[in-house]
Amino acid sequence: MANTPLAVLDLVPVSSGSTASQALHNSIDLARQTESFGYARYWFAEHHLNPGVAGTSPAVVLALTAAATSTIRLGSGAVLLGHRTALSTVEEFGLLDALYPGRFDLGLGRSGGGRVPTAVREPALVGPASAVVDGYTPNGLRIPAKFDFTPLLKSPRFVLHKTLLQQPGADTPDYVDQIADILALLAGTYVDGNGQEAHVVPGEGADLQLWILGSSGGASAEVAGANGLRFATNYHVSPATVLEAAEGYRAAFRASDELAAPYVSVSADVVVAETEEQARELASGYGPWVRSIRTAEGAIPFPTPEEARAIEWTAADRELVADRVQTQFVGTAAQVADQLEILRDAVAADELIVTTITHDHADRVASYRLLAEEWRRRA
Repeated sequence: MANTPLAVLDLVPVSSGSTASQALHNSIDLARQTESFGYARYWFAEHHLNPGVAGTSPAVVLALTAAATSTIRLGSGAVLLGHRTALSTVEEFGLLDALYPGRFDLGLGRSGGGRVPTAVREPALVGPASAVVDGYTPNGLRIPAKFDFTPLLKSPRFVLHKTLLQQPGADTPDYVDQIADILALLAGTYVDGNGQEAHVVPGEGADLQLWILGSSGGASAEVAGANGLRFATNYHVSPATVLEAAEGYRAAFRASDELAAPYVSVSADVVVAETEEQARELASGYGPWVRSIRTAEGAIPFPTPEEARAIEWTAADRELVADRVQTQFVGTAAQVADQLEILRDAVAADELIVTTITHDHADRVASYRLLAEEWRRRA
């Protein structure tokens, strides 16, 4: 099963001493390179008010990247519906599809201040999630304790996000309703409560592949399954809940015109180098970078290994990032590929999404190249 497709998730990271402009140029170059390496997809995440992340608008960066590539699928991982409307989302991706038909994935996420549906089915944990013992699945995937995101979501910085991203007094619709509206607008079947039809041009009938992204077995997994859509869950952000997310999606799945059976992709943060020692050196900035996010400071520019070593750490700091650092796959191509196979099999994933951040662009490109070469050898 090593012929499982590999995809890329890019946050457009800004390295210390560099600029957002250079980060964008690096990401477009990386998309070109990973296309030649054989990666199946290239997704851009959406983040705001982070000094070390320049990926604020997936649609804009996708347009730039589409002009620089030719075959790799491009997409959002994800558009955050908490501060967007269904219409604006369909219009943006309709424009993209009009210029580059059949190349885009519309990945939708609930983050960004949206309201949680009032009734969501809890996943029945009868698969891998129920078999985790002492923090590991039977095949050896590490499942750490759950991280409590509550303090981060209640932080003044998160409140600032909502203040600046949403119009004053705006009330984001229920997530279930947002997905229904997007599907209806794309299909050309949208009718409001007064009987008025809405037809989006370009957008209606766009040749987009729809994905829902989610971290748990809650709202996102339920919506993806109930609508028969593809589902991507993220081991690299919330490793503790990756299994329940996949199981929740499969429990809710209903066949659709889009899919006859569930389809799952799972992400992992990896760094690959010629030697394990070199890979660990390149990955040394990851802990400080995650710490900056989880303290609500906002992602810092990604530090050099020297800068990372100079940062003072407390026991509380290490505990704050332990789940992410312990579940990052770092090493040679063979070592990382082994871990990706374990992740794939534990989640029963159909695809794998790889996200890699290093300070130097050349090291990042090499990480993706080395992994692709190893993956091909295993096919």
